[in-house]
Amino acid sequence: MQISTTARHCELDPEDRLFAHQRLDKLGRYARDIREVHLIVSAEKYRYTAEITVRLKHRDMVSREESTAARAAIDRAADALEQQLRRLKERRVDRTHRPGPDAAPAPEPAGGDESAYDAEAYDSGTYGAEPTAGED
Repeated sequence: MQISTTARHCELDPEDRLFAHQRLDKLGRYARDIREVHLIVSAEKYRYTAEITVRLKHRDMVSREESTAARAAIDRAADALEQQLRRLKERRVDRTHRPGPDAAPAPEPAGGDESAYDAEAYDSGTYGAEPTAGED
């Protein structure tokens, strides 16, 4: 996973940059197919905006948060993105798979099955109910 950081209209402290890299490294727990993570921190007057873009194999996820401190904005954006990835992982794990055409057939249930076809008894004519008194 490649992590890149961009600071717009501000300088990002080395401690904040290290915090961001450690926090974004933890996102790998939720998805193994993360290709790239891009963090953009921008400053406008008194507020900082952190935007995190995660590129997965077949989708992109974005989280954007604002705060008065750069580290707080990064932390809140990482929390939101972690929630998105957690939901994605739950959907992936809970998904049911249909067996393909080359899948093995389901195993037969153990024990006697009354509905099973008994060819020997049927062919000999002994299969079925005895005639009752009302039938001739």
